[in-house]
Amino acid sequence: MSFTTSPLQEGLPFGIRVDALTLAALQDKAVRDEIDALFFRHGMIVFEAVEQSDEMQLAISSCFGPLKEHPVKGVSRVDSDRLPGVIEIRSRRGKGIVEVDGRQVSHWLPWHFDHCYNDELNRAGVLRSVERVEEGGITGFLDGVALYAAFPEDLRARIEGREIAYRLETQFDELRFGRPARYRMIEPKPMPAGFAEQVAAMPRAIHPAVWTRATGEKVLHVSAYMAQGIVGDETSGGGALLEDVCQEINRLGTRFSYQHKWGPDDMVIWDNLRMLHCVSGNDPAEERLMYRTTIAGDYGLGRWETAPQSTVGADAMA
Repeated sequence: MSFTTSPLQEGLPFGIRVDALTLAALQDKAVRDEIDALFFRHGMIVFEAVEQSDEMQLAISSCFGPLKEHPVKGVSRVDSDRLPGVIEIRSRRGKGIVEVDGRQVSHWLPWHFDHCYNDELNRAGVLRSVERVEEGGITGFLDGVALYAAFPEDLRARIEGREIAYRLETQFDELRFGRPARYRMIEPKPMPAGFAEQVAAMPRAIHPAVWTRATGEKVLHVSAYMAQGIVGDETSGGGALLEDVCQEINRLGTRFSYQHKWGPDDMVIWDNLRMLHCVSGNDPAEERLMYRTTIAGDYGLGRWETAPQSTVGADAMA
């Protein structure tokens, strides 16, 4: 064996740990194929005791498909010429601060899936931590297959068959659904140049609240982040239903999620078509830096509500 495996966490129906995978082992196509099969089966992998290099991140990412380049020009690239597709996600001191249940944190994010505001999703993301914080900075993961099974039957029946409209909105005061009980924006996030113009050119994206994998499992896949409402029912009743769904996701997230505290020698990949993820936030006085690659691949169920106004909007932001 080129690596060892172990359960992600006792009692969780998803996820697996892969230990001691090397860059040399990843040159073997059989090893890459085995890693990809584990990923499809378990929904996410925590790679432990792996080399912390750009080359290793790209090698791991290559197991799962081609990279998807980030189309937003203002997003910081690590090195576009040498490392195409690798972006940096930085929590800057004193920026993007929100108060959640009486605690002020920066870079907090609610449960969501990536690319919800686009007609195409991405298959997966690979993250590694470059600069860590002492407290917080935890990434949570929640499996949509397990979420569907655990959802209250009546609420599940009401949301199944519905579609959700999403729009690119990133500021904390724009969160419409699933807000914590005590929640307010303190300091907005800095936005890249041209961001407002790009957003204006993008129509809303539509995605199903529940979809079925080729293997037959149903996935509950609703992002509170950037959700605008239920398609065809953007009424007070429809809004109340979507709020109930998002709050139930919050509730179940405290019971069935995996909370990853970043170490100095790990990387994580999650299935964006199946999983939701969130970020706990960290002390606004500290900085946190992550490197991410995005794996191309879509489920073919999303669409634009109307035609994009330009090719910029059609390009699918990450």
